[in-house]
Amino acid sequence: MLDIHLFRNDPDRVTEGLRAKKADPSLVTRVQDLDAQRRDLTYRAELLKKERNEASKDVGKILKQGGDAEPIKERVRQIGDEIRTLDAQADEVTRQLEDILLVIPNLPHSSVPVGQSEEDNVVVRDWGEKPRFDFAPKPHWELGESLDILELERAARMSGSMFFGLKGRGARLQRALIDFMLDMHVERHGYTEVRVPYLVNRKTLTGTGQLPKFESDMYRIESDDLFLISTSEVPVTNLHAGEILGASDLPKTYVCYSPCFRREAGAAGKDTRGMTRTHQFDKVEMVRTVLPETSYDEIESLLGHVEAVLRALGLHYRVVELCTADLSFAAAKCYDVEVWAPGMERYLEVSSCSNFEDFQARRAGIRFRREKGAKPEFPHTLNASGVALPRLMIALLESSQQANGSVSIPEILRPYTRFDQIA
Repeated sequence: MLDIHLFRNDPDRVTEGLRAKKADPSLVTRVQDLDAQRRDLTYRAELLKKERNEASKDVGKILKQGGDAEPIKERVRQIGDEIRTLDAQADEVTRQLEDILLVIPNLPHSSVPVGQSEEDNVVVRDWGEKPRFDFAPKPHWELGESLDILELERAARMSGSMFFGLKGRGARLQRALIDFMLDMHVERHGYTEVRVPYLVNRKTLTGTGQLPKFESDMYRIESDDLFLISTSEVPVTNLHAGEILGASDLPKTYVCYSPCFRREAGAAGKDTRGMTRTHQFDKVEMVRTVLPETSYDEIESLLGHVEAVLRALGLHYRVVELCTADLSFAAAKCYDVEVWAPGMERYLEVSSCSNFEDFQARRAGIRFRREKGAKPEFPHTLNASGVALPRLMIALLESSQQANGSVSIPEILRPYTRFDQIA
């Protein structure tokens, strides 16, 4: 959620930021109008409260002198009715204002490249070389079938399209990747591992920006009004919702494995073959809550932690900085990390590394004090997949395939898989 003071003091910046994100700039005027109404109603109610207090004092004086205080008592009752009316109107205007603020996206940082679509995203760098083969590399769905490690038809019979299953060494490989990434982020990068609920309430999803905008993309348990998480970013970021931390507590750095559930409502017919786009997938997620002045250094560190995973596995990838029009709803700046899948002959996004500044912290009520007695401030929050499966599995299987149809396991993973190939 944006700070209301931005709309009061720098509306041009908000308007420009909304245009850059392809959002409706007329929302700025709507927010300003409602904010002015709320402030006017509050001011009028305060004046009446002051008048009521003075009148109540006069009642006491008149009664003490034996006079008739009924006219003033009646005025006090009238003032009370007027205050209740104004308070009710202010509450309604406040509700309308909050509803609008909740659907206004975060503003892009000044360093973000301006663009009109994903075509204007900027490749920052790449690492490694695309693997070369003396045979035609297979896509992962063909490898999975020939190696008997991927269940597509049976998963579809059980759950429908865009679901998959793994078995044998395929299941073991995915588990090994999860353990490997968790160990790397805890032991090398200093994160604290957490386990979180996979069902969360509306308040939690609103805190990170998934609600109210993206409810149609989520799986909801109607009887309990709970939602399956689309990413563990949601519960992990909310671990400190409603709390006031000390500056010495920051940064908070967490890593979490979880399954993720997404309806992908707008993705019908797109990337539905194999494991590329699915309703359920596993992910290791990193979340950082940091001092505001450090967050743009922190996002570079976070990006480095993502890249470390892919480099350790020897996978060719590129880093793409998203332009203004392609930024997510909540992000002020974002890098996508895309790994090369040679069987599919394309790059696949395995991580979005985002700085939300104070957008999520303001919504979730996460604050900190720089020192005892200081006014609470909002920290900045960041997150990145570290990294997402199964696209990492796709890239690994397709990049490590051999001419005889087997798949070689990177040496760094072998202590986790306890085998060196899938054949």
